[in-house]
Amino acid sequence: MKRIGILSDTHGCWDERYALHFADCDEVWHAGDIGDYGIIERLQDLVSVVRAVSGNIDHGMVRRKCQELEIFDVEGIRVLLTHIGGYPGKRAKGMKQLLREERIQLMVDGHSHILKVIYDKELGLLHINPGAAGTAGWHRVRTLIKLTIDGADMRDCEVIELAGTV
Repeated sequence: MKRIGILSDTHGCWDERYALHFADCDEVWHAGDIGDYGIIERLQDLVSVVRAVSGNIDHGMVRRKCQELEIFDVEGIRVLLTHIGGYPGKRAKGMKQLLREERIQLMVDGHSHILKVIYDKELGLLHINPGAAGTAGWHRVRTLIKLTIDGADMRDCEVIELAGTV
């Protein structure tokens, strides 16, 4: 069983509440637009496994260290982590085919700054966009997600709202 912390679109913003909310997590996943590689290093101080992808605003160290797409297995669940992937009914070009070919069961992306947790009936997978954790952008509510993966069981999906300023 693994407890996963998920965030996206920090845009270089570190908030001490990330550490507070992810303290009980085994892994943290960042779905791009990191903004500053120091964010990843601080997350690595919290948990032993940090998975991160670069987003459209990322450059420098983030681009050198983070790929645009990661596919991996956690507790027997096939996961795709990317920044721009679309969502059920409106996938990015080629994404639907990749999801099918790789037999993805959980897709995590960011970019839109819109929190979404949707079961994609057509592809038989759970789609998560954790919204935006940083302060840059048009979103009004900053959000994080925590999820438990226990074998084929994905449960205890918790949405965390970060009220107020950093």
